Amino acid sequence: MLQKNQTYRVSVTDLNNLGFGVARIDGITTFIADTVTGDEAEIKLIKVAKTYAVGILVRLITPSPMRCGEEEVCPASRKCGGCVYQRVTYAHELALKRQYVVYAMKKAGADNVRVNEVLSTQKTSGYRNKAQYPVGCESSDGKTRTVIGFYAAKSHRIIGAEHCALQPQIFSEIVCYTANFCDEYGISAYNEETGEGLFRHLYLRIAAATGQIMVCPVINGTSLPHADAYCDGLTARFPAVASIQINVNTQKTNVILGEHCSVLRGKPYIEDVLCGRRFRISPLSFYQVNRDGAELLYNYAKSLLCLQPGEALLDLYCGIGTIGISVADNDTPLIGIEIIPQAIENARDNAARNGMKNARFFCGDASDAKTILQDSGMHADAVIVDPPRKGLTPDVISYLAELAPKRIVYISCDADTLARDIVRFREVGYTTDEVQPVDMFSRTGHVESVVSLTR
Repeated sequence: MLQKNQTYRVSVTDLNNLGFGVARIDGITTFIADTVTGDEAEIKLIKVAKTYAVGILVRLITPSPMRCGEEEVCPASRKCGGCVYQRVTYAHELALKRQYVVYAMKKAGADNVRVNEVLSTQKTSGYRNKAQYPVGCESSDGKTRTVIGFYAAKSHRIIGAEHCALQPQIFSEIVCYTANFCDEYGISAYNEETGEGLFRHLYLRIAAATGQIMVCPVINGTSLPHADAYCDGLTARFPAVASIQINVNTQKTNVILGEHCSVLRGKPYIEDVLCGRRFRISPLSFYQVNRDGAELLYNYAKSLLCLQPGEALLDLYCGIGTIGISVADNDTPLIGIEIIPQAIENARDNAARNGMKNARFFCGDASDAKTILQDSGMHADAVIVDPPRKGLTPDVISYLAELAPKRIVYISCDADTLARDIVRFREVGYTTDEVQPVDMFSRTGHVESVVSLTR
């Protein structure tokens, strides 16, 4: 019988996608923080349940050959808990992610589908082009100061973002400037318990190809005091800042962004180049956080689509049009559907600026696709979908089967819902032989996947 607060010697046999090493003690699965596959360790149990236990590392007896040195671990990772694979070699991380997809397929009953080795740019730091930092305050020595950073793991306690290995260094510098500005001008931080205070989040974006930066304070109000001074200081210190906007969110909610943005300085967008196409990105628009990874993913998806001259492409969940515009030629008939109006405006502008005269974009839910195509008199020879984590609804799958395209390319950010949907597509006559994982989020527990479904 396992005992809480007792120490045990264990051999760690696995690492889950939350970053916990996995061992078995007396037949009980035990999850241990700060351990990796192959470690021999002394641990202390801090929780014992009927079917599992949780432990902490007391002493590393024999380090695993898959373990990275501590100098390679981001100093913020212990506090924020974001980079769950910081302590293993990148090769082992990719193997773990492939195995996660394999397990998802098997669990859903799609274990006949081959899972390829994970595609990767091999870049494991500084790849994120977007960050949303909560704003709070902390007191010490009788003084209160603004703190902007990340939520500590499993809490809403904010820890300062002096550095994050996944973000560009300039983000940390803008965070420090903004925190100092709030202290200097007495701008209050939002308190999510009371709903009082002004500054809720600091939202940053950078365009990897152009270097342009967007700075977007999210406020619990309609205006930012001393906005001109804030903009003057930002643009003087950071000449790459091309857009400064205010996002208004006065709702007592944990949703970060409100629906309304207004420009304080510069343009209402930044511009990036992806797969040879130029895109304008606004604050509310979806854009992959790893631009180089997105190019890898989209080029692979393009090879699966294998569009022939004159074939029409339907891009569901099209966002600002990045996928459809990236994979289609200029003369390809392209139909994009997205529920966010501002994103549709961006998509139309992006298509026009890239010379795509046969592209049309409609505002609506994916479930509206049938009505939109019927009303517009359009059809689709191929379909590409990139749904949110919850995947496709049965109604959308049924409609796509009714539409009967030659190929459906499915990009997924969740292997479990992808596997579920592969089984659902099988029931309506569409199958796939293989899944291609792509590592878009190095050092985290997430992995993208893409499949081609045909009849």
